[in-house]
Amino acid sequence: MINKSFSVCPLASGSKGNSLFVSCRNHCILIDAGLSGIEIERRLSAINIDPESLTAIIITHEHSDHVKGAGILSRRFHIPVYISKKTWQAAPNLGKIEDLRFFECGTPFEMDEILIRPFSISHDAEDPAGLTLEYNGHKIGIATDLGIATSLVKEHLKNSHILYIESNHDLEMLINGSYPWHLKQRIKGRTGHLSNSDAKILVSELKTDHLKHVILAHLSEENNCPKKAALEVSKSLNASDIVLHIAGPDQPGKLIKL
Repeated sequence: MINKSFSVCPLASGSKGNSLFVSCRNHCILIDAGLSGIEIERRLSAINIDPESLTAIIITHEHSDHVKGAGILSRRFHIPVYISKKTWQAAPNLGKIEDLRFFECGTPFEMDEILIRPFSISHDAEDPAGLTLEYNGHKIGIATDLGIATSLVKEHLKNSHILYIESNHDLEMLINGSYPWHLKQRIKGRTGHLSNSDAKILVSELKTDHLKHVILAHLSEENNCPKKAALEVSKSLNASDIVLHIAGPDQPGKLIKL
């Protein structure tokens, strides 16, 4: 039976590893696979998803916390990997991929009538991408690991029904924390990560009647906490019916259905 709308579940989010599960029509897709293959299989099983049902892995950029398990899963279950050529060249640890499918930021592609639009984001990787997925009038917007939310990012994410966006750090915790100064500068720089305050502003600019769910992702365990992130970003939601979720590092989140 064809699923005519999206189901979304964060499997893991944070510096230890990132992976988002998305299903629609006859497709079960991983957006990034930054845990070990075995751990991703375990987390899929925890939400009653057979790893053998996976039909695609889409990689946003080459950092280990986004690609760690992609190669082994692709080889084990014969899953095609969608990736930009520059990202593939910057990720030798992926190993041999039998079914490699290149995309370019700015050029949409389809996966069985699911329209996927990759777009460039500001992060210190070779060719980092955000994504939107659209089908049957529904849209998911995905943008983690971005130093700033550019006009291009906002243009792509507008009118999303589900937003999966970064809320990496509380600025005060980061500045007063134990990280060396150069790392603090990287994190809060233009190619680093969004703060809770940045995420709040972004959500306020993207809030429409379409938006039903906001999932905050890539929270730093050192420089943030779920309560701080939720409290800050919820200021942009007021008394709306938008549901706010926090993606965590240690277990899958809630399966969200449109």
